[in-house]
Amino acid sequence: MTELFGIPLPALLGQLLLGLVNGSFYAMLSLGLAVIFGMLNIINFAHGALYMMGAFLAWMGMDLLGLNYWVMLGLAPLLVGALGIVIERTMLQWLYKLDHLYGLLLTFGITLVIEGIFRSFYGVSGQPYAVPEQLQGATNLGFMILPNYRAWVVVASLIVCFAVWALIEKTSLGAKLRAGTENPKLVQAFGINVPLMVTLTYAGGVALAAFAGVLAAPILQVSALMGSNLIIVVFAVVVIGGMGSILGSIVTGLGLGIIEGLTKVFYPEASNTVVFVVMAIVLLVRPAGLFGKEK
Repeated sequence: MTELFGIPLPALLGQLLLGLVNGSFYAMLSLGLAVIFGMLNIINFAHGALYMMGAFLAWMGMDLLGLNYWVMLGLAPLLVGALGIVIERTMLQWLYKLDHLYGLLLTFGITLVIEGIFRSFYGVSGQPYAVPEQLQGATNLGFMILPNYRAWVVVASLIVCFAVWALIEKTSLGAKLRAGTENPKLVQAFGINVPLMVTLTYAGGVALAAFAGVLAAPILQVSALMGSNLIIVVFAVVVIGGMGSILGSIVTGLGLGIIEGLTKVFYPEASNTVVFVVMAIVLLVRPAGLFGKEK
């Protein structure tokens, strides 16, 4: 059997794939956080709870309504995005000119409410969600066995992440969004509805979290705590990439997932802390993050 650094190649590639899958979730979640912070200047601590809600909606759609995975992959983000509109219009819109701490505390409170509701109904034990029939099984590549569903997660997350990046950075709509957050009065003078753009931006950011939740449902146990277990790592990813940096969140999320996977191979004891070690090193060298801009 071929070995690399004394480790069988299939085992090493398997951990790399696992790291890439985790990195895909990190990238999508940190992308939503970066969009919300970059455009709205809000630290959205509720992101993990809305990710969990996306997974639960997928499970509930299957268990209660008989809706399959593909339907919920589109429907769950829409439902969570609609909830995001309600949150932004009724609560967040009053905090944009205040200190970041107020938005953080409010969204932390929203997290406690959402998690409390799901815990009261379903407890903390995980609910199983089956892999869709079309993506079951694995493909033998010769040098490793590639689970079809995990390959789909990586491909889907890459497509979504870079589509969002292109929308914000390369289109006229993205230019209007960026201009609306930097100088809303001037943009409104041109007849553009800035409050509506801000609301839809928040809805789109939390819809990304719900999309990631649906993707995660067949891999992880659907649990009320699945968001809180992940959100701290995702915040670390955003800080490393640079607060508000869209491309930084994508690249850093994928890269840190791979680093975490390799750490599990060579030094498993450090796998849970390697992201925070990297964050500390990056902040010492570049306080604004790898892709952030110094103010």
